[in-house]
Order: sequence, then C-alpha cells, then structure tokens
Amino acid sequence: MAADAERQAPRRAGDSLRALCVPLLWGAVVGIVQSASPFALWWLTPATVYALGLAFIAAIYIGFSVSDGRAHVIAVECVVAGVFVVIAAVGVTGSAWLLVAGLAGHGVKDWVQHRTGYVANMRWWPPFCAAVDFVVSGLLAVVILTGANLHG
Repeated sequence: MAADAERQAPRRAGDSLRALCVPLLWGAVVGIVQSASPFALWWLTPATVYALGLAFIAAIYIGFSVSDGRAHVIAVECVVAGVFVVIAAVGVTGSAWLLVAGLAGHGVKDWVQHRTGYVANMRWWPPFCAAVDFVVSGLLAVVILTGANLHG
C-alpha cells in the first residue's frame, strides 16, 4: 500500500530544510493573514475569531486521519482535536494566553507529526500548518503584551 510505503520510507536528503522552504514560506504568509482575521470578522471578538481558527485547524487532522485509514490514527486525532477545541473554547472567555498556548502547542504537534510521519501522505501540510501556528501565536502574544483586550 502506498501509504505504508511512504510512512515506512527512511528520511531522505529531500526532507531537509531546503525542501520545506515552500510550505514554511506559505505558512508564514497565511499566518500573517490569519493574524489579521479579526478585522474581517469585526462583529466577533478577536478571542472568538482566534478560537474558531484553532478549532478549525485542529479538526483538519481528523480528515487527514480518515484519509490515512487506520482506526487507531483516527481515534488519536479525534482525541487530540478535542483537546484543542476545549482549549479554544476556554480561551474565548478565559485568558487569551490559552489561545497563544493552544496555537503554539498545535505548531509543536505539527512539527512532531512531520518528523514522525504519524499520519500518512502529509509531507507538506505539517510544516505549512506549523508555520501558520507559530506566526499567529507569536503575533498574538505581541498583541497581548501591548495590552490589547481580545475579549471585547
């Protein structure tokens, strides 16, 4: 099966940082745009917009796990997505630092997922998503440190 072959294939020189430049660059661009997303959804509080983004990106991995087809991968990704959804929900009314932690935590999960190949056939997505997560969490941390109120 192609998914098994890719998952079991040893890492090659093509997996170097040079091979990741395109997904990392586009992830940074999308992260900057996503950081400004509360301006497009002006009727929602910024905390709500960032929480929706965190829940959405966490749920994407459920689709990837279904594509992978292994039941234990689907189960793990559903549980992990659920954890990020809870963090996002609490971040809507709780400390905005939870949203920063959730986004950064999701970036770490992306990077680990890329290195381990846990979900098959996802070479470019985890580095792209990690870049988005790290850019948004970093910019959000700066906004919080400037004293901005994300809850209304």
